[in-house]
Amino acid sequence: MSKYVTPALAKGLDILELLTSVGRPMKHAEIADALGRSKSELFRMLVTLQERGYLDREAESDAFMVTDKLFRLGLRVPHVRTLVDCALPALERLTEEIEQSAHLVVQRAGRTVVIASFSGGSDMAFSLKLGFGRVAADSTSGQVIMAFQDVAGRERMLEESLALLDAPPERATVMAKLERIRAQGYEMHESRDFHGISDLSAPILDDTGRAAASVVVAFVNRYGVENQQQAALRALRQSCMAISGELGSPEGILPPI
Repeated sequence: MSKYVTPALAKGLDILELLTSVGRPMKHAEIADALGRSKSELFRMLVTLQERGYLDREAESDAFMVTDKLFRLGLRVPHVRTLVDCALPALERLTEEIEQSAHLVVQRAGRTVVIASFSGGSDMAFSLKLGFGRVAADSTSGQVIMAFQDVAGRERMLEESLALLDAPPERATVMAKLERIRAQGYEMHESRDFHGISDLSAPILDDTGRAAASVVVAFVNRYGVENQQQAALRALRQSCMAISGELGSPEGILPPI
C-alpha cells in the first residue's frame, strides 16, 4: 500500500464497494467479516457514511444499504451532463411521437445503468427507475453499447460483464450477436424482465465513433391496438442519430435507416 493512502478513507470506500457489489443490505457483523476487519474498526465509518447520506439502515433488520447519493453525484460529472443535456430535447420529442417511454443507458463495470428516463403515452407509460440496471451482456441496451466499441473496448466491456454472470454464455455466441447488432444498427428483443414489453434499442455515438450510451424504448404491446414497433424503431434510430451528431460523431458509422 502506498504511504500516501489514507486508511480511514480506504475503509469507507471498501464498505461502499462491498455493498454495491453484493447488491443487498448487510449487517454490521457481515460487513466486518467480509472485509476481514473488526466491528469496532468499522463502527464510526458506518455511522459517518450513514450521517452523510451514503448509507441507510433497514428498520427491521438494522442492516446497511447504499443510497442513491453516489449515483446522483455521478450525474453531475461534466461528460455525463453533456450527454444528458444533448439527449433531453430529442428524447422528449421521441416519447411524445411514439407514445412510449424511453431510457438513456450507460455501461459501468459490466452493468447497465439508467441515467435518464422519459415517459410517453397519453394514458400510461412503462418507466424504469433511475439507477436501474442489469448485467450488460444479458441486456439489450448493454449489448448495443458493446456492439459499437473498438475491438479493445468491446473485449474489456464483455470480459467485465461475463464475469458477473453465474452461467455466462459462450463468448463466441455473444460476439456474433454484437456483430449482428452493429451491422443492423439496433436491437429488438422481448424484455428479459417483463411480459408484454419489447425492448427497442439504438446507440448514441460520441466524437470517437464509439457508443457513449444507448437508448432503450420499453415498448408496451397492447391488445386491440395496431402494432407500431417498426415505426417506433425508425423514430428511435433517427433520434439517436441526431443526438450522436450533436456529440460530434463521425458520419457513416451507423447504417442508414
